Amino acid sequence: MVETNAIQFTGVVQNRSKFRLGPLNMSIPKGFITAIVGPNGCGKSSSFSLMLDLAKPDEGLIELLGQRLEQGPSVDLKKRIGYLPEESLSHENNMKAAAKAEFYQFWYESWDVNRYRELLHLLEVDDNQLLGKMSKGMRRKFEFALTLAHGPELLLLDEPSSGLDPLAWKTMINILHRYMDQGDRTILLTSHIIEEVKRLADFIVFMDRGMVLGMYEKDELFSSWFTLFVTGPDLSEKLAATMPGQCGVDHAGGTTYRITTSKAAEAEQWCAREGLQLVSRQALELDEIMSALLLQNSLSTRLNEKRGI
Repeated sequence: MVETNAIQFTGVVQNRSKFRLGPLNMSIPKGFITAIVGPNGCGKSSSFSLMLDLAKPDEGLIELLGQRLEQGPSVDLKKRIGYLPEESLSHENNMKAAAKAEFYQFWYESWDVNRYRELLHLLEVDDNQLLGKMSKGMRRKFEFALTLAHGPELLLLDEPSSGLDPLAWKTMINILHRYMDQGDRTILLTSHIIEEVKRLADFIVFMDRGMVLGMYEKDELFSSWFTLFVTGPDLSEKLAATMPGQCGVDHAGGTTYRITTSKAAEAEQWCAREGLQLVSRQALELDEIMSALLLQNSLSTRLNEKRGI
């Protein structure tokens, strides 16, 4: 049986005193780059911790590369994964970067010293330094090179460009595109950088308050979410609210309304059926799409609370 998903969350729940993650049902396809986006505290890093067995779920099942994590990931499975955490480990500050690389080389049989050296060269990193003496950007570049040097099948990158200058950021993007050329590798990343998500991701997962709001193929997402300016003698706010995919209506003056929709093609057909004139259309940026989804989720949560659901 061919594995189509590199990561599978099924009914995963983690309860904390002030935060509940899940229930999460999420499938990350193999061979693609998927980005998780959402506000701070939405559950992105908590999901990574569960995948790496740094924390345990209270309910549900997690599978990585076809293996269940009920008893934690096996050593062989860990060797197939590369993980770049958002924050560097402070207890390693007095270690030389080269010494950390030697430690990694001991654990990973697939360690490629030539690839490691190539990455250091591309990123302009000198590993003959103490980690604690490196700038944030330099240390980030070193740890990024370290994460890729054993050729992992699955890359988990938590805010990978944190601290990078624009030139280093472009180099990182190019390296990740080359990494994916083999065809059977998978990247799951979290990022607050809109341009990073647009350049890298094949799929985008939106999260908020410990829940997945939706998962979308990137090109389909951007071709579906638009703000439409619509006018017509019989157009009212009530009628505008019935537009397919409607997730925001504002009066723009006179008989014109500004309507945000997640189903642009169906919405335009609806306008024609209703005898309404489409004045203009404006594609939404990723942050605008996320804001619309967050607003929808907030309104839905409030409604459910009122209903006692």
